[in-house]
Amino acid sequence: MTALCIDADVAVPMRDGVALATDLWRPAGTGPWPVLLARTPYGRTSLAHLGNPKLPDVRALVDSGYLVAVQDVRGTGGSPGVMEPHRFDQSDTADTLAWITDQAWCDGSVGMWGASYMGFSQWQAATQAPPGLRAIAPAMTSADIYRAWYSAQGAVSQSTLFNWSARMAVANLSRPERNDPQGAAAIRAALQHVDALYSLPIDQQGALLRGIPWLGEMLAHPDYDAYWERFAALDRSAEITVPALNVTGWYDVFAGEVVRAYTVMRRDGGSAAARDGQRLVIGPWGHGDGADLGTFPDRSFGPAGSVKAAEVTQAHLRFFDRWVRRRTEVDPGAPVRIFVMGPDRWRDEDDWPLPDTVYYDHYLRSAGRANTSEGDGRLDECPADDDRNDAFSYDPLDPVPTVGGATLGVDGFAGPADQSDVERRDDVLCYTGEVLEQAVEVTGHVALTVYVSSTAVDTDVTGKLVDVFPDGRALILCEGLCRMRYRSALNRPEPLVPGQIVEATIDLGVTSNVFRPGHRIRLEVSSSNFPRYDRNPNNGGTLASTASSQVALNRIFHGPARPSRLTLPVIERPR
Repeated sequence: MTALCIDADVAVPMRDGVALATDLWRPAGTGPWPVLLARTPYGRTSLAHLGNPKLPDVRALVDSGYLVAVQDVRGTGGSPGVMEPHRFDQSDTADTLAWITDQAWCDGSVGMWGASYMGFSQWQAATQAPPGLRAIAPAMTSADIYRAWYSAQGAVSQSTLFNWSARMAVANLSRPERNDPQGAAAIRAALQHVDALYSLPIDQQGALLRGIPWLGEMLAHPDYDAYWERFAALDRSAEITVPALNVTGWYDVFAGEVVRAYTVMRRDGGSAAARDGQRLVIGPWGHGDGADLGTFPDRSFGPAGSVKAAEVTQAHLRFFDRWVRRRTEVDPGAPVRIFVMGPDRWRDEDDWPLPDTVYYDHYLRSAGRANTSEGDGRLDECPADDDRNDAFSYDPLDPVPTVGGATLGVDGFAGPADQSDVERRDDVLCYTGEVLEQAVEVTGHVALTVYVSSTAVDTDVTGKLVDVFPDGRALILCEGLCRMRYRSALNRPEPLVPGQIVEATIDLGVTSNVFRPGHRIRLEVSSSNFPRYDRNPNNGGTLASTASSQVALNRIFHGPARPSRLTLPVIERPR
């Protein structure tokens, strides 16, 4: 083990004169060394980055000859100011990189690493192609800030947004610059009572908005407009010339965005290194604390499912040795490494989507009563012979509760939770396939195409892919929601005409699961999944603009004229 020393609380100057607190973990000797930078709003204190399985082990990075710099972003930890999400990330990261490469102890090569918010600044910095930046390793994050806080199809990711914002607001109000202990206490109390945290209207969340005014600002932009376009790194993929090690979990709130970053950069990256150097690792993990063990209350993926077993630190070292140190003899491993649920094992792949993917449609059928898992909804290889529809009432004041799935885990555990209680609700349609005689592997992007009408001018359509076990457990695999006014485009809202049937495709995310013999494939359809997503008030209003709501009668149509269907990516290989 290499001896090291830590230069704590080094002041790194920004262009506006603010100096950000930074710890430097230096190997023994005088250098120069390659540098690995992490910028965090969660506290740079050294122990916070030792033994955290989601992140590479700092000691191992230093032992391998890297100087590691960990910096408090502006307005957090020891860095002055007040936390304003995203406002300074790009410029502060660029200034920090310039400062690092100008130091005698830096050999001119820098990589970046970190998860969640720590990944945002990596993508933002990469669009500027700063000198010295050789590679990034953004884990469980988004390269598109809109899609970090809103779903891919326009709903607010409310649980993620409000819980994160509340914690940042408490930190802001507790800083000497603000000194608002009563406001901080009110937010802490709200965190213990979900109804208070998610109460409407948002303008009554006084302490929360004082603590983090950005929340009100971003909620005033529900469309994908110019406010968000400036933060869309993937829209400028041709300007990004560095490779990325992308890490996520099947139950991470950012799983779809991590995969999208990989596929876009693999296709459109601004250099051969950015395209060919992309790497993707997906495990059976969630985003929140404790969700990195691969063990959940309703399902365990065994010892192989933990982040530790995935050797995340070693993957980072191989990646950085190849691209930061530019050691061409280093094998960074397969482009894609995924954990396949069912057999519960890791598998290397050549690309994503898997090149041998075959897409199969499973058509929705019923006699008009698919409500609940005891209804007559089923999945079939062919559309029904006659046109039918299934109806349900969606009341925003009585939404379908989130149970597991891709959440932070703060309102209940994330991951493969049993949906049996949810499936007893009359506002949840269930379409179930026959008992499988042979195993079916589903690996890739899952989509739901529906023909839908509503009595409202706007509503939501949700979908969940569920694995029904022989013992009756119905475990969620992936899910999605389409806010119907955004069914065509996020930047072009289009109200519904009450009673008119429209077609919409819902992105249900990504998964890799083998449905074993004796299991059944199930699709759930509804109009809410709260608080994973905010409740649509059905009146065209938004979370920021209205506290009123109305009940909507929604119908899902299926049959030869309106072939609503679930599209599954199937891998057909000898087993």
